Amino acid sequence: MKAVKIARPGGLNHLQIVEIADPGQPGAGEIRVRLQASSLNFHDYGVVSGRMPTEDGRIPMSDGAGVVEAVGEGVEEFRVGDQVVSCFFPQWADGPAPVADFSGTPGDGTDGYACEVAVRPVSWFTKAPQGYSAAEAATLTTAGLTAWRALVVDGGLKAGDTVLTLGTGGVSIFAVQLAIAMGARVIATSSSDEKLSRLREMGVTHTINYRTEPDWGARVQALTDGRGVDHVVEVGGPGTLPQSITACRVGGHISLIGVLTGASGEVPTAALMARQQRLQGLIVGSRAMQMDFVRALEVTGIRPLIDRSFALDQIADAFRHEESGAHFGKIVLEI
Repeated sequence: MKAVKIARPGGLNHLQIVEIADPGQPGAGEIRVRLQASSLNFHDYGVVSGRMPTEDGRIPMSDGAGVVEAVGEGVEEFRVGDQVVSCFFPQWADGPAPVADFSGTPGDGTDGYACEVAVRPVSWFTKAPQGYSAAEAATLTTAGLTAWRALVVDGGLKAGDTVLTLGTGGVSIFAVQLAIAMGARVIATSSSDEKLSRLREMGVTHTINYRTEPDWGARVQALTDGRGVDHVVEVGGPGTLPQSITACRVGGHISLIGVLTGASGEVPTAALMARQQRLQGLIVGSRAMQMDFVRALEVTGIRPLIDRSFALDQIADAFRHEESGAHFGKIVLEI
């Protein structure tokens, strides 16, 4: 079967399209999945670019969606023909986070889903939302679940809240969709006026161009009559966190999700303390959270916003598109 492998030292020019052996039939407690789609995330880019080194010959991509072709002995949760989607942390079933690394994450510590078939334990997948295409389902594993955990699981989002999102990547767009569907008001930032216009078309109440308004935290305060937002979906890291603290209300919730501006930097701890805010670092979520998220998508009717699709053997071009920052929503690989 066809697969993508990473060759050392990494980098988009070192992604190899290869033929590997079919994994065969599932054993007890396993399912065989015909993979049909994956989607790109910043974490995947870190792996394929060599910035987050992994084993030579690793199959990348943490997100995988497809159809069950066979089930092993004792499997009752899935049947042949079920549409399924992968889990980012297969070892995290429920409860508080038990992991602090990516040693068990597909596409990083173990082989991922840039291939045609996977045989994995039942716990590595959940059912996909009814009516979703494989491409849509593939966007849920990382970006979708991260937004769900940030706002709903950790943030306790409720109707009438105000949410601030940064940029127009996968997590941020999912956060916009979830917040609006659940009756919250959204303020969003971007450096592109065209993208800000698209956000307003989606139902975002206020938009801010952070290049023309670098002091956007104060602007958010003004837009909320000095109160600040209830939730910040913080994907930038140290370069944007000071403004997010300013934008967030006293006692508000900041989900620290990304490090797009760097892995470390100064944090205005005095301001965070004085405003009694909750700064929550998080990485994706558990299998139980994903199952709850899938049910919520079926009830709300939210459909992922897919920017562009690429064939599996165009994976390097797909990541170059991600590098450009031109995308709005998710970039998908069709397998």
